[in-house]
Amino acid sequence: MKRQKKKRTSRFKNALTAPFRNLKDFFSTNPKDKTLGESIGAAIETPKELLPHIYALRKHLLRAFIALILGVVISLAFSRSILDWLTAPIGGIEILEAVDVTEPMSVVMRVSLLAGFAITLPYITFEIWLFIAPGLKAKPRFLSLIFIPLATVLFAGGMAFAFYVMLPPALNVLMNFMGLQTTPRPASYVRFVTGLMFWIGATFEFPLIIFVIAKLGWIKAKTLISQWRIAIVAIAVVAPSSRSGA
Repeated sequence: MKRQKKKRTSRFKNALTAPFRNLKDFFSTNPKDKTLGESIGAAIETPKELLPHIYALRKHLLRAFIALILGVVISLAFSRSILDWLTAPIGGIEILEAVDVTEPMSVVMRVSLLAGFAITLPYITFEIWLFIAPGLKAKPRFLSLIFIPLATVLFAGGMAFAFYVMLPPALNVLMNFMGLQTTPRPASYVRFVTGLMFWIGATFEFPLIIFVIAKLGWIKAKTLISQWRIAIVAIAVVAPSSRSGA
């Protein structure tokens, strides 16, 4: 009886501490040191070794896709509230005039898709990290996990800056340019606002991206300082093309 009781107690302890032990092993185990060429050569020689990675990638992508669908469904339920919030700087949704019959529906679907992607972005990033993390060493693996909430905060901060700081004066100038009366369409207005928020949010990620690249040793501070003129020209070229595509 005592042995059975001890076995049950040990099993209970093992089950209780298993998540913490697995988490410790996950953050402390280093992968085998292989160069990129060696990894590619091994994959060519034995393609079957790629199958577990492909299955793992499929699993993480499926989870991310399911999360995205749930986010879109939730956003669809609150699409009117989201549209009221997006159109507040212009005076409300009643100011907009639709031309096409399907335009209101397409606007709702676009807003729901973008809002669903925004709220599930941290989880999607986490699934990508779960796939990449086993190939990282212990310290970079732990540090990369910290970047997920930091990247989310930076992106959200960029979108908030675009909506609350940049959008009101921009609309004031654009709506009263040369004294012409402007009646915006729902599709064009939502495309303009969401595109502005997305690209400014992405711009706020640049410091984090540069920090990661510098930590990896791909670029040095001296190089960034010496090439600042090229960076300004690149931003001037990319920013208008990005806005026109949005």
